[in-house]
Amino acid sequence: MASLVYFRKVAESDGWVEYAFGSDLDDMPRRLVMDRESRRGRPLDGGADYAFLKASRKINAMRDETSQWPDRGMSAS
Repeated sequence: MASLVYFRKVAESDGWVEYAFGSDLDDMPRRLVMDRESRRGRPLDGGADYAFLKASRKINAMRDETSQWPDRGMSAS
C-alpha cells in the first residue's frame, strides 16, 4: 500500500516552525511544530502516528539538504 503525506509551512518564530500536513494537497487539516534547536517535532493534536512521522522526517531530511526549513514538500512511499 502506498503512503503519501504533503506539508507546508504556515508559521514560524525564532524557536519553532509550524507546518500543516495531510494526505491531500488541498486539505491539510493537521499541524505539527518543529523545534529549531532540537529539530524534534510534535503533533499539535497529540496524534504521533505514521503520517506525522513521515512528515516530520521528510521536513528534517530537507532541512539537512538545504540548511533551511522547507516551505513545502511531500513524502511518498
